[in-house]
Amino acid sequence: MPSDAALKRNAKNKERQKRALEPPAKLKASVQDAPTVSILFPTALTPRQRALLHEVAEGNSVAHASAGEGAERRIRLGEAAASTAVEVPDGALSDDAVPHTAAGAAPSPSQRGARNLGAGEEGGPSRALAVPPAARAPTLEAFVARTLPLIEMEREAEVVQALESSAAARPEAAAASGRTLLNLRVRDAEGGLLGRTLLTLVSNKGGGSIVAPLPAHRLSTHDLVALRPAKGGGADAPLASGVVYRVREDSLTVALEEAPDEAIDQPLRLDKLANEVTYRRLRETLTALGRAATAGGPAAPLLDVLFGAAAPRFQEAPVPWTPRIPRLDHSQRAAVSRALAAKDIALVHGPPGTGKTTTVVEIILQEVARGSKVLATAASNIAVDNLVERLVAADPKLKLVRTGHAARLLPSVLAASLEAQVLASDSSALARDCRREMKAATVRLLKLGRKDYAERRALRSELRTLAKEERSRQQKAIAEVLGRAAVVCATLTGTLSYELRDVAFDVAVVDEAAQALEAATWGALLKAPRAVLAGDHLQLPPTVISDAAARQGLAETLFERLQALHGGVASEMLAVQYRMHGDVMAWASHELYDDRLTAADAVAAHTLADLPDVDPRLAGELGVLALIDTAGCGMEEAAEEGSESRANPGEARAALAHVRRLLAAGVRPADIGVITPYNAQVALLREMRGEALAAVEISSVDGFQGREKEAIVISMVRCNAEGTIGFLSDRRRMNVAVTRARRHCALVCDSETVGRDAFLGRLLAHFEAHGEYSSAAELVGD
Repeated sequence: MPSDAALKRNAKNKERQKRALEPPAKLKASVQDAPTVSILFPTALTPRQRALLHEVAEGNSVAHASAGEGAERRIRLGEAAASTAVEVPDGALSDDAVPHTAAGAAPSPSQRGARNLGAGEEGGPSRALAVPPAARAPTLEAFVARTLPLIEMEREAEVVQALESSAAARPEAAAASGRTLLNLRVRDAEGGLLGRTLLTLVSNKGGGSIVAPLPAHRLSTHDLVALRPAKGGGADAPLASGVVYRVREDSLTVALEEAPDEAIDQPLRLDKLANEVTYRRLRETLTALGRAATAGGPAAPLLDVLFGAAAPRFQEAPVPWTPRIPRLDHSQRAAVSRALAAKDIALVHGPPGTGKTTTVVEIILQEVARGSKVLATAASNIAVDNLVERLVAADPKLKLVRTGHAARLLPSVLAASLEAQVLASDSSALARDCRREMKAATVRLLKLGRKDYAERRALRSELRTLAKEERSRQQKAIAEVLGRAAVVCATLTGTLSYELRDVAFDVAVVDEAAQALEAATWGALLKAPRAVLAGDHLQLPPTVISDAAARQGLAETLFERLQALHGGVASEMLAVQYRMHGDVMAWASHELYDDRLTAADAVAAHTLADLPDVDPRLAGELGVLALIDTAGCGMEEAAEEGSESRANPGEARAALAHVRRLLAAGVRPADIGVITPYNAQVALLREMRGEALAAVEISSVDGFQGREKEAIVISMVRCNAEGTIGFLSDRRRMNVAVTRARRHCALVCDSETVGRDAFLGRLLAHFEAHGEYSSAAELVGD
């Protein structure tokens, strides 16, 4: 039970939050006297329109609520007791008109001033309506003209980051950027990945059998990196360059094309390099898109639809199909049917835990069954490899090829790689014969004397012929492997590789489309007349380094834009989730998914007590939801030196104390995850956890996207007198953090700071109403 002091603090926080929402006394009269309007919307709104209405209303302090059940559910903007009520008829509202219609229910200028204190001077000019982006589609020409310079801005931002890191006067400054790891040693060197060398690097601190965790960094799988001596600077010539193959808390593995020539038994540093290839391919995609507007091509039927000049088209009669994956739910079946009926574009909106990738795999298998050649893509290599694994498991006989560098592929999909299949082909065997003959000819050439002119010329001619034959055989082998494949899997930027340059497809399927830049998505779409995009624009967007480019629209995805443009016609939302307890799910469903999510029977009421070796009594005391409040405990945040990141030592102690409670109840360390939005807090938590908690995963929100744990502990960090919460206000970030939890989710935060934000205030209220409340002082002592 909470202590008396905690209960008093909680009541005080509630009263403070209530007062924060009230207008000041001198404005109450004008607010009360102003005429009010409410707008009642029809039942036939699209999911995108509903989300847009709630978002605009939230951004402008307009009262908004949904009422009714099932097909009769309607949205009202404005107070129910408004002096004027307006009813919008069916079919009268387009996505473009949503923000402007919502403005009709917005408070008067004086009311907005009262309700939006902190946005400007009290009673001063009202702010503009916070209309979400993507309400109107650009023309193709305008999109290309706008995006090309934004891609260049993003490239320059990454180059500047890399140069600043490598040119830093002090190694510590380079490490603070997150692009450099210092004082490493090689723990292991092995072969693998079709002939490449794998180096596993660990911290050089301490030594012995205990390996210290790596400091916080921004290196991730598939990054290009340079390995250098630790004593030198970032501008020194590298010992070797390669690709990050695997990242763990205490190690990082790099794949090298060749083993380093120089000794690597010395302290080392690892620097992240700018990847020029990605930006070159993005520019090539935009150029090709610009040409497609006049020259046509496989994607010609898509262009008008995706740029708003035509509506999506679907077959009138239902497409018959028999599920290949058992136990698809009703919403997954509807999404598959919509995709198979699409003549140009279909969208699969998959909230957390709803089986989006399962649905995508079923769509691909159905397309193959009706004779289509499918291009299956995603923004990241991990997402593509996940597709490959799921497709092969569903149909081991499926003719599938995974393109891409072997160092960027999971070991489990190497057998499906283009490189492995080419090496096993007959044409490749003939190419190897050519190489053997070339080697023999070269040996003979080197033995000839200067006077053997005729024989030397003959051998050089033979070498040129053999080299030409070897290239021809190799290209033929690639063409043969790709030609017989029913499904080709590649990353979005990988679709522009030379192997796929002239390969056309019947349909392009893009998984995780809401995490991909629109320019990258077009790399896949330009290769097919039909497309299926799957994702969730209410989770984390793609990472954009340049703030200026992000503000000008680079971070907006094609999936998000199409949800706004054609969501009501082309999109199906998956509505049954298979991950979270109903109490965990309920908040996200209400706040972000218009109360449309339901929990599958298998997870709706599952708890920690159902896990093996967990004490039911202790698990019951922990509950499904837990709010651990640091308000009044003196646990202030602190800015990390030389960085914008923040940490909170007191809150970190409280979070780890709760982790120990979970372990004491019998929860396995591997089933617990600690999430925090700030890298500085990630580093602090890892440093503080000790040997007993070494198996508990601690990472950022970005690091946990697409994953899950039985128990999640979220450290929100922010605690300041001003009530500043930074990017915690991004509802997508908090959506991802909370929905990683299967059976238990704990929020560790300062309610006085975090609760001032309306969105996060409702999150705290949900946890308090449906979970266990405790003060952080009870966990760590005053």
